[in-house]
Amino acid sequence: MRCSSATTGKTSYKLFGACIFLFASLFVSIISAFVSGLVLADPPKRPAYSATDTVDIKRVEAYLNNLKTLKARFLQVTSTGGYSEGELFISRPGKMRIEYKPPVPILIIADGHWLIYNDKELEQVNYVDLKSTPAGVLVAEKVSFTDGDYRVAKIQRRANTLRLLVTKKEDEAEGAVTLIFSDSPLVLKKWAITDAQGVQTTISLLGTRFGVPLDPKLFEFDDPDNEIYREDS
Repeated sequence: MRCSSATTGKTSYKLFGACIFLFASLFVSIISAFVSGLVLADPPKRPAYSATDTVDIKRVEAYLNNLKTLKARFLQVTSTGGYSEGELFISRPGKMRIEYKPPVPILIIADGHWLIYNDKELEQVNYVDLKSTPAGVLVAEKVSFTDGDYRVAKIQRRANTLRLLVTKKEDEAEGAVTLIFSDSPLVLKKWAITDAQGVQTTISLLGTRFGVPLDPKLFEFDDPDNEIYREDS
């Protein structure tokens, strides 16, 4: 995975895992999968969709493309027993803020280009190209699972629930995110990510509000030590 990063402080590159994790360990579990992924020699073949699959994929595309802003509380649970919570803000296209409640000292911001992981306790800041992560589908300018950067690898339907396993179209080894919707009406409720060690992180949204005004400053990150980032932004 291609990654632009700046790290300050005491620790190593365990980025994102709690994040993107949301988006793991949202979007540090998740990025472990991304950073350690192997590049595939050939692009994966498009899966064969049934007529029902195609209809549901189009419904999800329309839902995500119509989603402009979102504010919610979240619960993050891992298959190893980890638990944390916080607030999530999304402003499409490109913007997201994942703010964990104490004692977790993590702040994750997507500013339109970078996914920024800030561990305030360790004074660590890491940057990952937002487009390089499957979780970027949530804030993509235009979501298309046929013509865009992402593909649906699997669809599952259960009682009033629709689950889509989403990967990067050209590099499935960069990881995958499962988007989980309630149905009738279609509403995003959860997403889940499994890292390279097989740890699954599930993020559940609570008290979700859609279409609310959000302060643009929520998606800004001031990192004066990162001169390259400031020049590119």
